[in-house]
Amino acid sequence: MIDAVTSRLRAAGCVFAEDEARLLADEARTPAELDRMVAERVAGRPLEQVLGWASFGGLRVMVEPGVFVPRRRTELLVRLAGELVGAGSVVVELCCGSGAISMALAAAVPGLQLSATDLDPAAVRCARRNLAKANAQVLQGDLYQPLPAVLRGRVSLLIANAPYVPSEALGLMPPEAREHEPRLALDGGPDGLDVQRRIIAEAPAWLAPGGALLIETGRPQAPLTAAAMAAAGLAARIETDDELDATAVLGTRAG
Repeated sequence: MIDAVTSRLRAAGCVFAEDEARLLADEARTPAELDRMVAERVAGRPLEQVLGWASFGGLRVMVEPGVFVPRRRTELLVRLAGELVGAGSVVVELCCGSGAISMALAAAVPGLQLSATDLDPAAVRCARRNLAKANAQVLQGDLYQPLPAVLRGRVSLLIANAPYVPSEALGLMPPEAREHEPRLALDGGPDGLDVQRRIIAEAPAWLAPGGALLIETGRPQAPLTAAAMAAAGLAARIETDDELDATAVLGTRAG
């Protein structure tokens, strides 16, 4: 059975056909379910959406169809965030998607006061499932809009993997991303920084003294992200991880 599934996946262009075949076979409860899952994968749906979960930071993160699939590069944000917060810290994740960042951070640093927001109702539903055991509030709305006013000036860490793909580059993304993930989670506007600029502009009002804003970005865009943070009064520095092919910018409010 595995050989037949592998052949179907390989014929569809799946690079890691054998590994994917094993994952699908392990997840399927019946031959009919396996056939359906393979058909979805062959049609181009991301493997993680077919399985119903993604591996992120050593955890299984539930991912529904139509929800952005967390990438391994985003584990850089979790590592950096873990160095900035401790038990009792107030952490807010914007553009949370499945809630993967908050889920991994909560596992690494117990006792956080977590909030997460996203505009997409499917993402919010998914994040609530993933963060059910993390004592987190997951709110639907545009960036800071749904957050309770009591958090203003009290946030230790704002963290976001906001969309940063330039609009004209969306067509260059793999089909499984551009056809099966929401454009809302990918399109960052003409230069990719439209959402980032909005996050950065309001960040100082929400951060506590000494608090930090941490944003994933593209390596070519990082100087622009850092410049926007500096213009907002945050001390900015760029962080990279070549192994993960990841780039982030950290902006700190003065204490």
